[in-house]
Amino acid sequence: MFYLLLVVTFLVALISCYIVIKAFDEPIDNILSKIVTDDISKAWTKYIKFAIYVVGISGGVRIWEIEKYITAPSGPRENTKAIILTPERWTLEIYRTLIGSLKSIAWMLLMFFGFTLVAYVALKVFGKREV
Repeated sequence: MFYLLLVVTFLVALISCYIVIKAFDEPIDNILSKIVTDDISKAWTKYIKFAIYVVGISGGVRIWEIEKYITAPSGPRENTKAIILTPERWTLEIYRTLIGSLKSIAWMLLMFFGFTLVAYVALKVFGKREV
């Protein structure tokens, strides 16, 4: 059951990353094409998509949380066992995966759009002075 949970949480995080990338594909491409040249903007767009996958999957699939299903909790009692995966726990883990993945991606995109906004404003200000 543990391996199935690991695969399912990975797939949930992967699908949520894919949906976010499809939703933000055009805005990311448009912003980067206005800030940097076309050749570099295509490379940066690919990198941002890769970063969304990495951040989304690592934020959604929390290995240290899933580990509790295979290891017994440490404590004063020696007879404690690992937590059993029930349908309720499955639902909770899938929900945590989805929320964790989306939260991580949201923070990454907030930083990306914040930095690109600063770069865009700087280009506008310095571009007007040169003219």
